[in-house]
Amino acid sequence: MRQHEVVHAVAGSSAPGQQSSTPGRLWFSRPATRWFEAVPIGNGRLGGMVYSGDRVERIQLSESTAWSGAPADTDVSPTALEHLPTIRELLLTGRYAEAQALAGEHLLGTPTSFGTNVPLPELQVTFDAEGEPTRYERSLDLHDAVVRTTFQRGGITFEREVFASHADGVIVVRLAANTTGALSFELSFTEDVIPGVVTAEGDTIRLQGNAFEELHSNGKVGTTLDLRTQVLPDDGTVVAEGNHLVVRNATAATILVAVGSDWLGEDPTERPTRLLEHASAVGYEALKQAHLDDYAPLMSRVGLDLGRSDSAVQELPTDERRALLAKGGEDPELLALYFQYGRYLTIAGSRAHSPLPLALQGAWNDGRAAGGPWTNDFHLDINTQQNYWAAEITGLGECQLPLFTLIDGLRASGQKTAAQLYGAPGWVSHTVSNAWGYSAPGWGLGWGLHVTSGIWISLQLWEHFEYNRDLGFLADRAYPVLRDAAVFFLAYLTEDPATGQLLSGPSDSPENWYRSPDGDQCSLSMGATCDTVLIEALFRICTEASGLLGVDEELRSRLEAAREKLPSFQIGKHGQLQEWLVDFDEAVPSHRHTSHLIALYPERQITPRLTPELARAAEVALERRQNAEGWEQTEWVEANLMTYYARLLNGDLALRHLLGLIGDASEHNLMSYSAGGIAGAEQNIYSFDGNAGGTAGIAELLVQSTSEEIELLPALPSSWRDGSVHGLRARGGFVVDVTWQNGRLVTARITNPHEASVRVRQGDELLDVTITAGATVEITAA
Repeated sequence: MRQHEVVHAVAGSSAPGQQSSTPGRLWFSRPATRWFEAVPIGNGRLGGMVYSGDRVERIQLSESTAWSGAPADTDVSPTALEHLPTIRELLLTGRYAEAQALAGEHLLGTPTSFGTNVPLPELQVTFDAEGEPTRYERSLDLHDAVVRTTFQRGGITFEREVFASHADGVIVVRLAANTTGALSFELSFTEDVIPGVVTAEGDTIRLQGNAFEELHSNGKVGTTLDLRTQVLPDDGTVVAEGNHLVVRNATAATILVAVGSDWLGEDPTERPTRLLEHASAVGYEALKQAHLDDYAPLMSRVGLDLGRSDSAVQELPTDERRALLAKGGEDPELLALYFQYGRYLTIAGSRAHSPLPLALQGAWNDGRAAGGPWTNDFHLDINTQQNYWAAEITGLGECQLPLFTLIDGLRASGQKTAAQLYGAPGWVSHTVSNAWGYSAPGWGLGWGLHVTSGIWISLQLWEHFEYNRDLGFLADRAYPVLRDAAVFFLAYLTEDPATGQLLSGPSDSPENWYRSPDGDQCSLSMGATCDTVLIEALFRICTEASGLLGVDEELRSRLEAAREKLPSFQIGKHGQLQEWLVDFDEAVPSHRHTSHLIALYPERQITPRLTPELARAAEVALERRQNAEGWEQTEWVEANLMTYYARLLNGDLALRHLLGLIGDASEHNLMSYSAGGIAGAEQNIYSFDGNAGGTAGIAELLVQSTSEEIELLPALPSSWRDGSVHGLRARGGFVVDVTWQNGRLVTARITNPHEASVRVRQGDELLDVTITAGATVEITAA
């Protein structure tokens, strides 16, 4: 590689001619008839699934604070602390089944109203219509986040635009016809979705209700909600009839949707009142422009070009293209669209000031998770983390901020959990959390006692710092959380009298089981690999952070000493990286969770270049898991495998899992789902993590980084012969553009708003680069 020139530019931009073009539109030739055919919109709090019916427009609504349940002080078992030493002693002496039984009796959480995010009703717009539509088309444009529907009926052209405005806090629907007075319709909410009362007065429908449900709470606690829809016809008339509105003989009309809740003591009526007053006053064009001004700068930060698809394929609707891809067809533009779709969903579901982060179903709740054995909550043993894997690397770091607010709440409640459950200082949380700051163990023995979940989710804070190097953020936001977690684990670790090693325990490998030497199926042990990886990362990061900030020298010494006593990675009898400290047989060889491989991604304790023997052992573990009968192949697993193989520098295997994610674990609308029959799911359930994880996996194939090095095209699939990407982020505050031809680097452009030095790698070639503040360094192949 050669450094050719330095071009001064605005940080984060690319020079003319360097930006990649990205296909940016999902489109369909018929209305949606089910949830997985509708398309999503969102403003970071309020979400909608738009069906675009020609006779009935349906917009199924969700809102991030529409939660059942309530905070509680009785989530921790009162007998836990008394029995903890005995459980540890049993585990250390190999009496696993006894320890398991005692833990099941005394350590599990005891929530009375954990709750779930609940779906809201549909807004339905029912049109006076006769005859079948012609020239029908509906689309979602990722460039402006607007859903458009157009068709003709009876010689009249009808057009519709729908978007969710983060700038103004409302969903906006614009209806128009090219013939005066051709629009007549009724507006209503579907009934019996949540308990409440619907009224209509003037130009507004109002649902005053509660997020109550009896499956995950007692049916009597949850947020109070105020859901309103206002219609503003340009002409014609609007009247209230019963609990719906009737518009007659309009040529165009604007519909506004706003929601308020009393989550954390808010006045549920204030928000919709204020938002609708403003939106109705400024009008549709101003609302749309403010929406574009807010959304477009985020979306345009990154572009991806993987080559052109066949012209016949380009003309097909998105659902047909996905079906062809699932059958083995090639469609590079669809892969690029999927990448950008993950970014779109992140922007739509999580903004800097969103009250809550992305839940299991992101910002779109179809009721399947909330209405079954799952809850639409925050799963902290990979799913919530995976929701945000794409944020930093694809230029959406500020979208992580709601997650950090959730972590702040976990730290607060987790201090009580640490003291009551373990008699330890600092803070701890476990496998699941909710809108109420739940940090106690879960209520199921096989999944509920993942004690390092709090570390895992908190590492997102460190990642945010790594990408922006903001010492103020580190000092004020990240380090206090990480430090207090480290304080807990210094107390939690137990010295093994046989080896002198410090072991986490009770310890599990999330949701997985092993077969003890006595033949029992157990989940708890001492020093599971996942725990050790996360604790080592936490101690190492806190050591570095405290040094950068010049604080906590004594704690730093304790952390360094403790790191030296953590167990090392073990390679088992099959040549696999062990999931547990003991080389147990797997009770479920086909299990979806591979949490011991966190050391590959998102962490980097194992890499092909620095630890080749361990990297090979990780590959063996992956091969054994995937080759097992009944392999639990879900959406998040496919995305996770992409990231693993990207870190293992195997782009072709990563691409295979991307194709599986889109073809086998994503629906007509490209939203990923967890398949029914796995992990207790009774039917296919939309899960946000697959979309976000797929986007992150694609980015990892093109650019990887540490605090010291940026690697260009580390795992480029062989079929991606020509392409380009602009705007990817690298650790250290760098912005990276890359162009390649015939599978080889042509040019790379690296920018940083601050003066910085970094080592650039492409294959075996290395180049040390220094960038002056606000400049762009251009690198070409040698």
